[in-house]
Amino acid sequence: MPSPVVFDHPLIRHLVTRLRDTATGATEFRRLVRQVATLMTYEVTRTLETHAVRVSTPMEEANGHRLAGMVTVVPVLRAGLGMAEAVIDLLPDARAGHLGMARDETTLEPVTYLERLPKDLGAGPVIVVDPMLATGGSASAAVGVLKRAGATDLRMMCLVAAPEGVERLSRDHPDTRVYAAVLDRQLNEQGFILPGLGDAGDRLFGT
Repeated sequence: MPSPVVFDHPLIRHLVTRLRDTATGATEFRRLVRQVATLMTYEVTRTLETHAVRVSTPMEEANGHRLAGMVTVVPVLRAGLGMAEAVIDLLPDARAGHLGMARDETTLEPVTYLERLPKDLGAGPVIVVDPMLATGGSASAAVGVLKRAGATDLRMMCLVAAPEGVERLSRDHPDTRVYAAVLDRQLNEQGFILPGLGDAGDRLFGT
């Protein structure tokens, strides 16, 4: 099973600390999520394939590279929207799909309520974005939906992960690499990450 990629960068540690702080309001929280997601995108896309091209500079012809595959970004609604915008800012030609998944707070199992995906997901890498990887149930279900839709190169990008969620996703989908800004200590009895940062969706949208 691939080990999760956990970011050990002083700027990301600084930004995540501000995300955790209860004094951080919705406007600042949204900005911080975008900043962290932007920094993470560089590593998540490190292995994207490119092809050689020739371009004309103001001075002469030069060799260059362009991305070879079609990238698809799939936020898990609703909280994933804040991260998806940052990824698409860096990859403006990327396609966007949407998965609506809610966790039943009694069973802790995911319920899918929306599935809008581009065709031909196997044409390139698919980056799944969701701020929290807690029990791993929703992430595993989301990856399963995407695989059934044809995705073959899947990368899970989250802000905060719990060991239980990483283990669940690695067990269910060992071919999917997890990228997390931080790996937290554990889940509580209700399935929320400790120390975590609260409900990312509520904090993003002020609900």
